[in-house]
Amino acid sequence: MATKIKKILVSQPKPESEKSPYFDIEEKYNVQIVFRQFIKIEPVTAPEFRAQKVDILSHSVIVFTARQAIDHFFRLAKEMRLTIPDTMKYVCTSENIANYLQKYIQYRKRKISFGDGTTNGLLPFLQKLGTEKFLLTLSDVHKQDLIEMMESNNFNYSQAIMYRTVSNEFRPDETFDYDVLIFFSPSGIISLKKSFPNFEQGDIRIGCLGAETAKSIRDAGLRLDFEAPRPDAPSITAALEIYLKEQKKAEKTIKATRS
Repeated sequence: MATKIKKILVSQPKPESEKSPYFDIEEKYNVQIVFRQFIKIEPVTAPEFRAQKVDILSHSVIVFTARQAIDHFFRLAKEMRLTIPDTMKYVCTSENIANYLQKYIQYRKRKISFGDGTTNGLLPFLQKLGTEKFLLTLSDVHKQDLIEMMESNNFNYSQAIMYRTVSNEFRPDETFDYDVLIFFSPSGIISLKKSFPNFEQGDIRIGCLGAETAKSIRDAGLRLDFEAPRPDAPSITAALEIYLKEQKKAEKTIKATRS
């Protein structure tokens, strides 16, 4: 049987709210949760964006594949004093990303479409809006599959770098003694491999949020132990709790058979 779960690494900043489900999980399952980003996000400045010669307002549909892209899109619009029209439409990779748009705009179904968390899941929505002009909001480090999809379907589109993704490498003296690693983007997997070129998973469990992140984990030759969203676990905290509950049940069963 795998080692008992005592320490969990969540590759995101520590939640500001004390009501975060992570803290309830810590107490309920007697585990330590450490928040440590594998990647850092650096903003693209307004002058850097202008140098890309992309006219945001000449587009009628904005495509978002990450929540960071939403933050930096609206930040840049504000810095450049652009008013995003109410007629603008949005296509998002997943429902979680679409819901995050409510931070900046009023959520209306006719304006916002979302897929199943994969790039291919976007295609029906893009085809429905086929005559529109699309703007892809990207990090400087991004996969080419979305661009290849736009090209192969002859969509009218532009791409714009909104932010930079920088590896937040572990220091040589930094302890890496985690039983569970939780990832939220393919960039996190790239950073793990960069920090630990000879990383061997062994008994370390890996969980993730999003289909693209799950694919990156498997493509890296790693074992994925749990993921979200799924019907019984819409969030990563729900998936983590279900996994911990199953592990606890398995431990009790083994103890009972040994006694």
